[in-house]
Amino acid sequence: MSKSINPRPELPKRFYAEVTVSEGEGGHAILLDGRPVKTPARRPLAIPSRAVADAVAAEWEAQGERIDPATMPVTRLVNTVVDAIADDPDPVRTDVARYAETDLLFYRAGDPARLVERQRDRWDPILEWVHQRLGARFLLAEGVMHVAQPEPSLRAVARHVADFADPFAVAALHQVTTLTGSALLALALADGHVTAEEAWSLAHLDEDWNIEQWGADAEAEIRRALRWEEMQAAALILAGR
Repeated sequence: MSKSINPRPELPKRFYAEVTVSEGEGGHAILLDGRPVKTPARRPLAIPSRAVADAVAAEWEAQGERIDPATMPVTRLVNTVVDAIADDPDPVRTDVARYAETDLLFYRAGDPARLVERQRDRWDPILEWVHQRLGARFLLAEGVMHVAQPEPSLRAVARHVADFADPFAVAALHQVTTLTGSALLALALADGHVTAEEAWSLAHLDEDWNIEQWGADAEAEIRRALRWEEMQAAALILAGR
């Protein structure tokens, strides 16, 4: 007898007709038929930025007969901020700073020569920007063998990350960092030194090289597209900090 497979839980039906944004003392609220949206933890969803609130409202408006959270990256991120980060952003800031210990941009290919050159041409300018912006220099390594970074440089990154006081910005910075594998790219994006598209391309330099050589994998492309939506959600929040 074959084992039964649990089907995906049925998505909730759309229960509202109108989506609006209301500005109040705590920020912008999303209203569904005049009733404010709450987070999964049943907290009031108050968003400081009108642009971010409009993006959340657009996601709710775009839902069809069923409400699918997988299609709502901005909503998911702001829910995370309110429920899990706003009360104490310090651990998240600390986690971002720790990424600088093993940042993507430090680990370089030894060959082929064209990939080595591409990494140098595209990643080195970010490291130079970090030096100019933070006064920090880092050591590069060939391959994946860990290399300990200078403590003064790590402290410089930590000080810069500590300047992010708004929990929404902290959450967005963390999301970009984890999506790209680079705290330095996240800081460059937050500072307006690179666009979201540029940071995304830099983070996928090695992956794109492999695609050029061997072709793309359909499932990997789908996963990457979903991550790109999360990247855009975080970039939207950082743009309004």
